[in-house]
Amino acid sequence: MTISQLRLAKDRMKEVIEKFSGELAGIHTGRASTTLVEKIEVESYGQRLPLKAIATINVPEPTQIAIVPWDKGQLVQIEAAIRESDLSVNPTNDGQAVRINFPPMTQERRGELTKLVKKIGEEAKVALRTIRHDLLEEVKKDPAATEDDKFSAIKDFDKLVEEHNLRVDQLVKDKEAQILKV
Repeated sequence: MTISQLRLAKDRMKEVIEKFSGELAGIHTGRASTTLVEKIEVESYGQRLPLKAIATINVPEPTQIAIVPWDKGQLVQIEAAIRESDLSVNPTNDGQAVRINFPPMTQERRGELTKLVKKIGEEAKVALRTIRHDLLEEVKKDPAATEDDKFSAIKDFDKLVEEHNLRVDQLVKDKEAQILKV
């Protein structure tokens, strides 16, 4: 196994962790967070732009997000985009800003979200194992690879997967703690 294969494995696994972290950031935890809305796409001057590109987003209270567009003419489009999103919230437009108030979460909803977090975590682990499998197949097909090289590759890839799985587990644990915190 070459150094470049190991580096490729690390880079691809790092991408999986980053994507997983991004997905977790978009899950509502009972507290308002700008990450819940900043990627929502809004129709603006004939093109679709992420909300963070056309407005200032802040959290004035723990259960509220305020979105102040740079062009007040965008308020209606922002409000519509939020309604169409999968957040299941009802934004209000006060003429200056769009505000989203989040009601307190029920225990049932917290339970659903923790299951979702675990499911997404398992999907990330599957992606890590798939990377390991694909790169290991490359090593096994390499005619120049000796049995020692193959054994070493298995050991190195297994270690990488284990390290990244621990990171996924920690991220899941942290997100669950956030969700269950009342």
